Amino acid sequence: MSGLFTSAWRFRSYIAGAIANVFLARFSRSRLGAAWIILNPLAMVAIYALVLSSVLAARMQGIDTPFAYAIYLTAGIAAWALFTDILTRSLTLFIDNGNLLKKVVFPRISLPLIVAGVALIDNLLLLVAIFLIFGLIGHWPGAQIIWLPPLVLLTLGMALALGIILGCLNVFVRDIAQVVPIALQFGFWLTPIVYQAEILPPQLRVLLSYNPLFPLVTAYQDVLVFDRVPRLDLIVILALAVAALLGLALFTFRRASSEMVDVL
Repeated sequence: MSGLFTSAWRFRSYIAGAIANVFLARFSRSRLGAAWIILNPLAMVAIYALVLSSVLAARMQGIDTPFAYAIYLTAGIAAWALFTDILTRSLTLFIDNGNLLKKVVFPRISLPLIVAGVALIDNLLLLVAIFLIFGLIGHWPGAQIIWLPPLVLLTLGMALALGIILGCLNVFVRDIAQVVPIALQFGFWLTPIVYQAEILPPQLRVLLSYNPLFPLVTAYQDVLVFDRVPRLDLIVILALAVAALLGLALFTFRRASSEMVDVL
C-alpha cells in the first residue's frame, strides 16, 4: 500500500499538471468559464426551491427566515454534488484511459487522484458561491464553519474509495456503469436533502440510519444551516468507515490493476 502513496508523491507534479490541464481545456472556449461549475448545482437548487419551498417551507424546523428552504437545500446539495461528481467520473475512468494505461508507464493511482482533485476544486468554488449567496440573504455561517473542511475530506474519501472500487469492477462487469446512476437517483431521495428527516414517520426514519450519506449530509446541514456542532459520535464512526473503505479500495485497486490492462 505504501508503494502506491510513494509513487503518487513522486508524480505529484504530473497530477497537479493534469488537474490544471482539465480546467484549461474546460474553459478554453467557454465564455462563462468557471461559472459553469456553480451554475449547474445552483440551478438544481433553484428548481427544487421554487417547486417545493411552498410545500415544505412551513415545516422547516429551526430556521427562521423566508429563505429557509433554499438554505437547507443548498447545504445538502454541497455535500451531494462532491460525492456524485467523484463517483460518476470514476465509473468509466479506467476504461476511458485504457490506451494510456497500456502505452505509458506511470502510477495508475494518479488517475483517481486527478479526478478527486478536479472535483474538489469544483466543490470549493461551489462553496464560495454558496457563502456569497448566504451573505446576500443575511445568513452568514457561524463559528461552526471550522467543521466544514473535515466534512469535505470525509466526503472526498468516501466518494474516492467507492469510485475506485466501482471503477475497477466496471472494467470487468460493464453493467456497473448502468446500475450506479440508477442507485444514485434512489440515494438522492433516500437522503434528507430536499426534506428534513423529522417530517418522516418513525419507521422510515430508522431506514435513514442505514444510508452512509445520511450522517454526512446532516453534518453539512448542522454546520451551514443551524450553526451547531455535528454529532461527534456519528462523525467518528463515519471517519472509521471511510478509512476502512479506503483501505479496501486500495487493496482492490492493487489486485485488479495488472489484470485491468489485459481486459482493456
